[in-house]
Amino acid sequence: MPDTYDLIVIGTGPGGYVCAIRAAQLGLKTAVVEKRATHGGTCLNVGCIPSKALLHASEMFEEAGHGFDKLGIKVSPELDLPAMLAHKDATVKSNVEGVAFLFKKNKIDSFHGAGRILGPGRVEVTAGDGGVQELAAKAIVIATGSDSAPLPGVETDEERVVTSTGALELKAVPKRLIVVGAGVIGLEIGSVWRRLGSEVTVVEFLDRILPGMDGEVAKQSQRILQKQGIAFRLGSKVTGVEPAGEGLAVSVAPASGEGATETIPADVVLVSIGRRPYTDGLGLAEAGVALDERRRVKVDGHFQTNVAGIYAIGDVIAGPMLAHKAEDEGVAVAEILAGQAGHVNYEVIPSVIYTMPEIASVGRTEEELKAAGIDYRVGKFPFTANGRARAMNRTEGFVKVLADAATDRVLGMHIVGAGAGEMIHEGAVLMEFGGSAEDLGRTCHAHPTMSEAVREAAMAASFKPIHI
Repeated sequence: MPDTYDLIVIGTGPGGYVCAIRAAQLGLKTAVVEKRATHGGTCLNVGCIPSKALLHASEMFEEAGHGFDKLGIKVSPELDLPAMLAHKDATVKSNVEGVAFLFKKNKIDSFHGAGRILGPGRVEVTAGDGGVQELAAKAIVIATGSDSAPLPGVETDEERVVTSTGALELKAVPKRLIVVGAGVIGLEIGSVWRRLGSEVTVVEFLDRILPGMDGEVAKQSQRILQKQGIAFRLGSKVTGVEPAGEGLAVSVAPASGEGATETIPADVVLVSIGRRPYTDGLGLAEAGVALDERRRVKVDGHFQTNVAGIYAIGDVIAGPMLAHKAEDEGVAVAEILAGQAGHVNYEVIPSVIYTMPEIASVGRTEEELKAAGIDYRVGKFPFTANGRARAMNRTEGFVKVLADAATDRVLGMHIVGAGAGEMIHEGAVLMEFGGSAEDLGRTCHAHPTMSEAVREAAMAASFKPIHI
């Protein structure tokens, strides 16, 4: 039996690699097991990072073609898709190499292969060449993330019927793209290819986009995306995808099950109906680790499973499937294992959709507050009344602050607008320390900035805004 590690982390996505680094910083002898050839998991390799590279590049292409002229700049952009994809790949390479460097810097041992838990304190690693070795640890953290949920009856080939992975590798701009699912991934990737020239139609089972987001925010966002050229088929479901000549025939029926099925032509279909926890092949059943009804690993308040010494974080446990949520859990469990008081405040987990404009949220929505019977006040401020937004031609959207009617404590913040993903952290920091709308409204903000709209919305929730 080899030397025993204090901690073995299975999976090196954002949750896993952050957990390992924090544990090593706290003096724990740490190893990681990763099935990919590179570290970083879905997020860095085929998810968050490459998608943001293409989102930014496609935004620049769109701006050059349709926005520069309003600023007195005349250009005629030409798309070089191979170069754009090369930028994406270079971004991925830089990030995954950065994680490998941090492992080396923190003296973390890396094992590449499929990890399997043999029991408490025992992990088997099967390398790509078939070689097998066993590792020992005082604690094991499962951080294997998630993969794309399949659409029943539809096979993906990652060429014409794709998940987010294949959608980031298309070698040509599809003339017609059907996106199944109006969630974060579908809207982001649909936005990329719409800007590059695709006719994009989003088919969503529900009668709204962005389930779980504030209703007013979702409606405003849909109007903006429709104005940009994305078509929506809400209350609809895709029942089949069949080859049709050089393209595809997509069968779309009412979600209610009542009504005729329609066939829509497409060149590429993106299936983005959500993600499911990745627990296959980990030996969880044999090790006695309990799963819930959605095959997520059950954990207690300290991230420990029902088997002593085995922990889990990130997408494989309950909660939002967000990289930064996994990171916070990774830090918390590392600190717990080191004898500290690790903790995650699930009331303050921001969420961002990187469309243009961005959509960001932290805390509760109006619908959640109403359902909980909480009396609240709403403060809103539009970017049309913000000087910096006008100067940049970025006036779409608004900031919305929800504050407790009795205490003025901020319970939620929602933003639709350019840079929303950066501005939302004003709300996150404020809420983390139990701040009020008045606290934010009386905090001096630099002028002219987009963030002034955040202050004005807070003022509107507590007393009165100045500029509207």
